[in-house]
Amino acid sequence: MFALPLLLSAILPLQASNPAVDAMRYDAFWLWAGVKPQPALARARRIYLLQGAVIGGDVPRLIAQRPAIPRIRHAELWMVLRVETLAWTPQIDAQMLAALDRWRRAGNHVAGIQIDFDAHTRHLDRYATFLEALRAKLPSQYRLGITGLLDWSANGDPEGLAKLAGIVDEVVVQIYQGRRVIPGYQGYLARLGRMPIPFRIGLLQGGEWAPPPGLAANPRFQGYVVFLLNA
Repeated sequence: MFALPLLLSAILPLQASNPAVDAMRYDAFWLWAGVKPQPALARARRIYLLQGAVIGGDVPRLIAQRPAIPRIRHAELWMVLRVETLAWTPQIDAQMLAALDRWRRAGNHVAGIQIDFDAHTRHLDRYATFLEALRAKLPSQYRLGITGLLDWSANGDPEGLAKLAGIVDEVVVQIYQGRRVIPGYQGYLARLGRMPIPFRIGLLQGGEWAPPPGLAANPRFQGYVVFLLNA
């Protein structure tokens, strides 16, 4: 994803050929720290809510970025961790599990956890090893999701993708980087047929979007998630 200062900036002008993403037309959203709730959230069926960031250093730490416990009754809730390092300590694991438990006990329908990590396309096997260990630590009622780079669909190692498919429940492939939609995203998405994992497409609010031919017919396509921005 991207840092908070970028979220608070206006998005760049759109290409005129494709329509802008209108949040009111979708039902799944990312809500990041510092982004104000919007009317579209009232009709959401699922919300990916940032809980904190795992940062590196001499001793990696999980820094909470949402001190208040959410209380969402109308939508499925996913806890999101923005991850900079995979060198997790037992303390990070304990913090994550405690936060999941607090969210659940507050009456939320907590579906699972989403790891937002920019895994390099050539190192998906290493990422899969980390996720496999993480999956083993999660209570069985929680699903495991991840975000994915657009390049995975075109150049991801088939073996690494296959390993991920046996571990994670879904991947949300982002067509943007920072506050810009990636030019030529249609070309990458044209190869989504080789993605062996149930997937969603991550869109940027106000960014351009034109679905590639055949997307709706892909049996692994599960829908969209819109990253909300401040006006």
